[in-house]
Amino acid sequence: MKFQHFVPTKILFGCGQLDKLHKQRLPGKKALIVISSGTSVKKFGYLKRLEEQLDKAGITYVLFDKILPNPIEAHVMEGADFAKKEACDFVIGLGGGSIIDSAKAIAVMATNEGTIWDYIFGGSGGSKIPENSPLPIVAITTTAGTGTEADPWAVITHQDKNEKIGFGYDKTFPVLSVVDPELMLTVPEKLTAYQGFDALFHSTEGYLNKNTNPINDMYTLKAIELIGKYLPVAVNDGENMEARENVALANTLSGMSESISGCISEHAMEHPLSGHNPKLEHGAGLIMICEAYYAYWAKTGIVNQRLIDMAKALGKEDAENPEDFVTALHELMVSCGVDDLKMSDYGIKKEDLTMYTKAAYETMGGLFKGDPGELAFQDCLKIYEKSYK
Repeated sequence: MKFQHFVPTKILFGCGQLDKLHKQRLPGKKALIVISSGTSVKKFGYLKRLEEQLDKAGITYVLFDKILPNPIEAHVMEGADFAKKEACDFVIGLGGGSIIDSAKAIAVMATNEGTIWDYIFGGSGGSKIPENSPLPIVAITTTAGTGTEADPWAVITHQDKNEKIGFGYDKTFPVLSVVDPELMLTVPEKLTAYQGFDALFHSTEGYLNKNTNPINDMYTLKAIELIGKYLPVAVNDGENMEARENVALANTLSGMSESISGCISEHAMEHPLSGHNPKLEHGAGLIMICEAYYAYWAKTGIVNQRLIDMAKALGKEDAENPEDFVTALHELMVSCGVDDLKMSDYGIKKEDLTMYTKAAYETMGGLFKGDPGELAFQDCLKIYEKSYK
């Protein structure tokens, strides 16, 4: 039994933790605060609360507020240029996964030459290794979906190439993350569901990943259990603090899993969908393909016990067959009101499914290497076809 475990981020978890930020040893004197192009962190007072904490700590700051739900390379580079111009010495991401992912990419490009795409592995990326360490990153998550506060990964889309690819290495772990469920109370019902399923699939993929280990198995099964029990409550009663706390914990655990074993081909298959159709929420794209995807692995017979384990963790205590996980998954989708999503509603055309299959292998082909067995091109295409509505 041999494995490595490296999750170096200091995490402040729990209600009210944002108010303790000024007591932490922050990694610089001037911060670039990265937020979305929307209004939520301003409207709900989260930005003001962060600014008050920085004022108390004697930290100066500037604001970059252009990040989209599917963040793009152009805004990463604009943010990095702004950080250089303002002589910022660390970056704070305040928001959901797209914001924190962007903060990581901006931190890299604030200290390195070229564009972020020079350092992307896969697709048209240049596959370079950054020469200089990125600026330190502080993550303050306002959603429970990506687990990016506890992993090194950042997913960026190239706006001219429709390529959506993950990037990261040891130095893009946040040095400090704040997971305060109070900041998640205002997330709308549908987004709560989409984000929760994203966290779920980080864990299910991590549990099926052939590179998993006993530490990772504990993280993933606990996250699956918490999501199965509490996500429907959080979706249907967004002010239920117990549910928000437990979904947030599941999300952070799923991020830790991504730091150990990582996602597999399910995420590789979703990225082209939202990469080509930016209005498609990542979690929604995963939900669309999940039943056919896990039915494929159930049919192969090579991860039967692990699928049964996940079905039991999801709440189906009498699970005996791998297909029981697909059943439990569908029941969770129904209870969260997301069982009727259609690719066609987002402009995805059935005649383009072969193109999406090619893109999955070309842009995120590395994730297929973590699969517990082979997922051939034609089988991947069939999963898309069975998922299409």
